[in-house]
Amino acid sequence: MATEKKPAGRAGKKAVGRPRRLDPETIVATARRIIEEEGVAAVSMRRVAKEVGSTPMALYHYVRDKDELLMLTLSGVAATFPRPALPADPRQRLVDTSVHMHGVLAQLPWVLEILALGDLTDKGALWMAEEILESSIACGLTPEQAVRTYRTIWHFVYGNLVFTAAMARREAEPERRWNFPAILTDEDAKELPRLTELAPQWNKLGEYEVREQLEAIIDGLLSRAQRTRTDGPTHPHRLH
Repeated sequence: MATEKKPAGRAGKKAVGRPRRLDPETIVATARRIIEEEGVAAVSMRRVAKEVGSTPMALYHYVRDKDELLMLTLSGVAATFPRPALPADPRQRLVDTSVHMHGVLAQLPWVLEILALGDLTDKGALWMAEEILESSIACGLTPEQAVRTYRTIWHFVYGNLVFTAAMARREAEPERRWNFPAILTDEDAKELPRLTELAPQWNKLGEYEVREQLEAIIDGLLSRAQRTRTDGPTHPHRLH
C-alpha cells in the first residue's frame, strides 16, 4: 500500500510565532537598570533591545532615540519625592529649595549622570528651578541675576555630589594611594606655605554642612546683586 506523502516544503519547519510585544515600561526600566549598574555610557538602543529580547528597529517604534529614552528614565522620578513645606520668607525659600534639590539628587546618583549631558531633565523637577528663580526675584534680584543665581546654586549642588561620589569610590579602595595632600612635603613650605601648613588637617578642615555652604553662597549672591544695583553693573563671566 502506498503511503500518503506530506506536502513538500513544510516538513520539519517550526511555526513562526508573533514577534515579542514590547512594553514601554519594560524598555524604560531596562534602560534605568543599565544606567544604575553600568552608567549612561553603557546605554544604547542596541543594548536595550538585546536586553528586552527585541531588535533596535522594533525599539524605534516606541522611542525616537537615546536622548528620548534617557528623558523617559527621568520622567516621574522627582514626583516620588514629596515637596517640602516652604516658608514665606523668600531668602529662606531659596535656601530650603536648594537644600531639597541636593538631598533628592544625593539619593539618585544615576540621575546625575544623565543631567551631566546638559539639556535632559525631568519636567516634574522644574518646580525647583521655578522656585529658585521666583524667590531670587522676590529678594530683589533682576531676572538676569536670578538666572545666574540658579546656575551658581546648581553648579555647587552638582559639583558637590559628583566630588562626594568620587571620594566614596576612593575610600572603597583602601589600598589606593591618596596623591593629595600626600604629595606635599616640608620642602614645599617655601613656595606653598599655607597648603603645607594645612595639609595634615586638610580633610578635617574641608568638612562642611551643605545647608551652611548654600546659605553662604546665596547670601553672597544676594548681597553682590544689591551692591551691583547701587554701584553699577559689572562685566559678567558667562555661566554655562
